[in-house]
Amino acid sequence: MLNGLQPWHLIILVLLVVLLFGAKRLPDAARSIGKSMKIFKAETKDLREDGTATEPDTKQITTSEGTTATASTASTGSTAGPADDQVAQLQRQLDELKRQQAAEKADQAHKHAS
Repeated sequence: MLNGLQPWHLIILVLLVVLLFGAKRLPDAARSIGKSMKIFKAETKDLREDGTATEPDTKQITTSEGTTATASTASTGSTAGPADDQVAQLQRQLDELKRQQAAEKADQAHKHAS
């Protein structure tokens, strides 16, 4: 008997995922993962570059609700290194995304309750 993954295994896995999460929530989850990956790639690219810009580097992030958030990656002028500043910036962006997702879940719960 083969221990490999058969095509029918994948079909069952996809059906289970759709049943557990619902077909409506899967595209939203994929979209938010894609946005997170885009932000992560941009920040890792910035980490690799050693350029020291004196003016703030701002990025605009569009949420699924259509609102735009601006994130600044400029150094705060503290004694922390550029890597520490970027880690702090990533943490702020992560916190903002968590707040947005919590707000979206609350909106969806409110819609379902109506």
